Amino acid sequence: MSQYATTTGNLSARIALHSYGTNPQSWYAWLGERLPLVGDVLEVGAGTGELWRRIGHPPRLTLTDFSPAMCARLREVPGAQVQRCDATRLPFRDGAVDAVIANHMLYHLDDPDSALREFARVLRPGGRLAVAVNGRDHMAELDALGPAIGRPDLAVRFHDRNDVTAEATPARIAAHFTDVTAERYPDELVVPAVEPILAYVVSMIGPLTAAEESAARAAIQARIEAEGAFRVRKHTVLISATRGPR
Repeated sequence: MSQYATTTGNLSARIALHSYGTNPQSWYAWLGERLPLVGDVLEVGAGTGELWRRIGHPPRLTLTDFSPAMCARLREVPGAQVQRCDATRLPFRDGAVDAVIANHMLYHLDDPDSALREFARVLRPGGRLAVAVNGRDHMAELDALGPAIGRPDLAVRFHDRNDVTAEATPARIAAHFTDVTAERYPDELVVPAVEPILAYVVSMIGPLTAAEESAARAAIQARIEAEGAFRVRKHTVLISATRGPR
């Protein structure tokens, strides 16, 4: 998570790429319709708080993140309480909240199962959990750029170290929760220009050398010219679950 500690730029570049999605309903709107937003709501690893800027938020909302830079952005969300903390050591009493949201954050953790135990601890019996994760094949077309530009590290995904994926995570959640369901968000990216793809690549692996940037531009432009756009398949799911009786 060090790439997020002092800047929000990398995350912002990644969010910006998803504006090229073909689903007329954005991820945030789709997600907002499915989130448990009644009572005391806690989002863990809330990043820049972009979700709440897109859909509005419930009256009793608490946002957490490990990054000081992210917390500074979260304090701009009107009316929300903000706490800087580790997802595996939440500073809340047992049964403190009615809903926990973890939107694309579990795969950043060294010990995601400890975080799931914490989510279960702070939820009241009958409370709801909502976790968004990606499949192993999510945005594979961007990974494929790595070897083409001499940077195979582009293909090293967060889930490679902890397998927090659409395929594996429902079973992990079922170890702590009941009524586990998963729903896929239907979408793909159709990007007509080089720059958004290039910005995403840099956000993942850091600055490119002149030769790497030239190779990246050529590879991206070739795809655009051949297909009319750079197309990227997405595989994102929302996993929902219930906190059982203690």
